[in-house]
Parts: sequence; structure tokens; C-alpha cells
Amino acid sequence: MIDPRLIDPAVELVRRAHLPDGDVDEIVELMAALHAWHAAAERMSAASRRYMNLNQNDMRAVRFMIAAENAGEVATARALADHLGISSAATTKMLDRLERGGHIIRRPHPADRRAIALQVTPSTRRAAREGVGRLHARRFDVAARMSSDERRTVIRFLEELAATEDGGEAGGLSRRRPAAPG
Repeated sequence: MIDPRLIDPAVELVRRAHLPDGDVDEIVELMAALHAWHAAAERMSAASRRYMNLNQNDMRAVRFMIAAENAGEVATARALADHLGISSAATTKMLDRLERGGHIIRRPHPADRRAIALQVTPSTRRAAREGVGRLHARRFDVAARMSSDERRTVIRFLEELAATEDGGEAGGLSRRRPAAPG
């Protein structure tokens, strides 16, 4: 985040008149740290996708299938489509691509003869575990080093921040289009 004292000197958008400069400095530092984490997470995600030769939705599908298997559940195309919010046709194309790439295996469903069970191949599971799995473990370790009160504060902050993006106080500005000139 750029310092609001520079981008909004007239205090038209960022309400900060009640804050001392030291508090504004900390908020700018907090937002810069959040931006740095987001950028690092994006770089890692992109690197994992490149390494595994998957796009973002394919990676989400692989994670879903791994999680289902870890929970002792059978992943199906319908459950995957619902999870990803995509059509059955798009799901079929994705599964064809993942199967051709050697990432998944389709098998008969153990309990429903009309359905197909989806399973991640051992090599894709290993690659996901070594890349994304180890990253998540490091993130968990960071959170585990925090006190319960610190975690609650971070949770509240992130939930409130997410609400601004989803139409909360900020009104979902990222989805609004400017009015056409005229």
C-alpha cells in the first residue's frame, strides 16, 4: 500500500485525521507486509503450477481430490464441479486434460455404478506434497508460534479485510465499473 498521506493528501478517501503519524506508519507497514506476503504466495503458487504443468483451476482440482482421498471420501466429477463452481462440460474437459497429463486416474465408483471415482496419481500426489504441502506446513508453523490472542487478532483483521472485498464497508469496489463518459 502506498502511504495515504501521499495518495490522498486531502483525506477524501482514507479516514486518518484521528490517527497520529506513528499509527499511520504502522498501518502502512502492515499493509506493505500483507502485500509482500500476497506477492510471495502468488509467486510460489505460480512456480508450483509451472512445475506440475497445471493451471490454477487444475491445481485447485488436484488439491480437492487429495483432500477427499485423505478424508476417506471418493471424489467425483459432480463434487469437483460443485467445489470449483464450473459446469459439467468444463469439468469433463479439465478431467480429460488432467488424465492426459498423468495427474489423475478415473475408476469405477465403489458404491455408485453410474459415477466415476477420481484419484490423483502417486507422482502428482508426491509433487503436490513436496511443493504446496511443505509450504502449508511452514505457514502452519508461523501461526503456531503466535499466541492465541495474536491469532485471534490476525483472524479478525483478515476476516474484516475480506469483508471489504466482498461488498462490506468498501462496497465491493473491485467489481464496480466506472460510469461511461458522456
